[in-house]
Amino acid sequence: MASAWWPCLILALLSGLAASGFPRSPFQLLGKRSLPEGVADGVEVYSTKINSKVTSRFAHNVVTTRAVNRADTAKEVSFDVELPKTAFITNFTLTIDGVTYPGNVKEKEVAKKQYEKAVSQGKTAGLVKASGRKLEKFTVSVNVAAGSKVTFELTYEELLKRHKGKYEMYLKVQPKQLVKHFEIDVDIFEPQGISMLDAEASFITNDLLGSALTKSFSGKKGHVSFKPSLDQQRSCPTCTDSLLNGDFTITYDVNRESPGNVQIVNGYFVHFFAPQGLPVVPKNVAFVIDISGSMAGRKLEQTKEALLRILEDMKEEDYLNFILFSGDVSTWKEHLVQATPENLQEARTFVKSMEDKGMTNINDGLLRGISMLNKAREEHRVPERSTAIVIMLTDGDANVGESRPEKIQENVRNAIGGKFPLYNLGFGNNLNYNFLENMALENHGFARRIYEDSDADLQLQGFYEEVANPLLTGVEMDYPENAILGLTQNTYQHFYDGSEIVVAGRLVGEDVNSFKADVKGHGATNDLTFTEEVTTEKITLWNRAVPSTFSWLDTVTVTQDGLSMMINRKKNMVVSFGDGVTFVVVLHQVWKKHPVHHDFLGFYVVDSHRMSAQTHGLLGQFFQPFDFKVSDIRPGSDPTKPDATLVVKTHQLTVTRGSQKDYRKDANIGTKVVCWFVHNNGEGLIDGVHTDYIVPNLF
Repeated sequence: MASAWWPCLILALLSGLAASGFPRSPFQLLGKRSLPEGVADGVEVYSTKINSKVTSRFAHNVVTTRAVNRADTAKEVSFDVELPKTAFITNFTLTIDGVTYPGNVKEKEVAKKQYEKAVSQGKTAGLVKASGRKLEKFTVSVNVAAGSKVTFELTYEELLKRHKGKYEMYLKVQPKQLVKHFEIDVDIFEPQGISMLDAEASFITNDLLGSALTKSFSGKKGHVSFKPSLDQQRSCPTCTDSLLNGDFTITYDVNRESPGNVQIVNGYFVHFFAPQGLPVVPKNVAFVIDISGSMAGRKLEQTKEALLRILEDMKEEDYLNFILFSGDVSTWKEHLVQATPENLQEARTFVKSMEDKGMTNINDGLLRGISMLNKAREEHRVPERSTAIVIMLTDGDANVGESRPEKIQENVRNAIGGKFPLYNLGFGNNLNYNFLENMALENHGFARRIYEDSDADLQLQGFYEEVANPLLTGVEMDYPENAILGLTQNTYQHFYDGSEIVVAGRLVGEDVNSFKADVKGHGATNDLTFTEEVTTEKITLWNRAVPSTFSWLDTVTVTQDGLSMMINRKKNMVVSFGDGVTFVVVLHQVWKKHPVHHDFLGFYVVDSHRMSAQTHGLLGQFFQPFDFKVSDIRPGSDPTKPDATLVVKTHQLTVTRGSQKDYRKDANIGTKVVCWFVHNNGEGLIDGVHTDYIVPNLF
């Protein structure tokens, strides 16, 4: 459910270099010699590194590969990178013997034309093409002189989406030979704090993975490193080919103390919204299934297996029907029926009996399913607080009835009228996927290609699990018009459990004094509103002379120039300086009508050992280790509180045992900590006297 505001790019790379025009290395190869391990066709790829920095779900990835031509003649060196289809390339460079040649990133249509022109002229060019289920492949080749070195560096970026409760970062590993220095290094920074982090590889056993993989997370930071040795890369102990061929996947999630989180950086804001613990909204599903002749055999069998699993997941509050289309259209029932145990058993029998036949009438199949959902609502056959969904599966193009794609799109758009989403599943490659995708997108859904593999039924079931649990419908994200200059999509038909809605925009000014975010949606039992608001109880962050103002009612994160500030609504404010010290300011609230006490702030220091040895002040003078000794414990004036002698800084002081509250982990109740109290305003313990540390104001 996340939405990115950056354009998806497909590029051509035009270095302007002739394929054979690179300078020869100044040294010559003198005769034959044995080639080192990891050399293929005279070319050694001796280093491959994938370096990723993830900040607030946004991944910046740099892939660097270094190779040397160890042959006696010029060789063509290819650079292949498979990257996620949701990513976009921002930079590419070639470096030949220390000379760097930058590439030009172009939009899709322009890229294709310039790529073809460059290739026809013998120039170096690269193009992105589809490659498998989740990836697109970028490929570029270059002619490298004997003895020369070449470095390929590709930079791409991606907004990570939340899927089934986790963010997923997907890396394809396929070096094709043993690589002396191979490394994946990922740093993750999430201002909300990281709640879980994991990494796995499809090409290596857990035993081998464990010795090459390190992963850790604490607070807001996480780190994953995969650095296999040459021996760990071998497909067998004596083999010279690499087993590194598959998927390397990192998953993580963040802490969620409130449904929303607003982050502000350099005049822009990002609003992440992912409420938890809401009841599921009942759904009314029209399954529109292609049973034409081309679905015969394994495809139809896998469709049946997936539908049977889906029926197991249907809740009794849901309603459903099956609409089958080939040359004509038939239905299981005349109208939607409730997913009672009896109806589900009958549905299983119907699914098992499905047979392929005839042509492909997509138009009439979809219109029948849409009409059935509309009538169910009009005739009050379904719960008032329920939501409708159309799921269509086909493996080919329309070839009977209305077969013009643009006309089918128009008919479907008019029939749905924006009331519910359409999800299109394209089975295999022999279909017009762009048509399915465009039709789904203009009806607030999405398309998914189902690949003709042994796990096609699991692919279908996996798709259904994404949309099986709607928590909100009709979601609207509202912001004050006078505070926002631009905004990405801010209305959504559904919010599904385990996903996340992301809205980004540009602020009118640096001061967000009037910033307010309202999220409205229809839940299973009532309408809900979530609000983030700034009030007069304010927190002001100054960037030189420019203030940014916030409230204790916010859940906000701001990162600027190495500083990170996070406000946890009505609890605390955490301020971090790069990799250094972290300060926590806790809001201690008291009874509003208390005659004496008022709300107050508690100031705490985390990782104080990171402070400079020159740090001083009432607290700072104790951040570094110092010598002290407590002895001669004896009864005090209060029988429950013994006295003792404290020797510190050449002074001998009388101290009394007591307790204090530590509010760093629990801002409401705190944790009881036993300690020694120093009398007379700390005289003898602190440098100077206490009045030395009192100032008229903070600034």
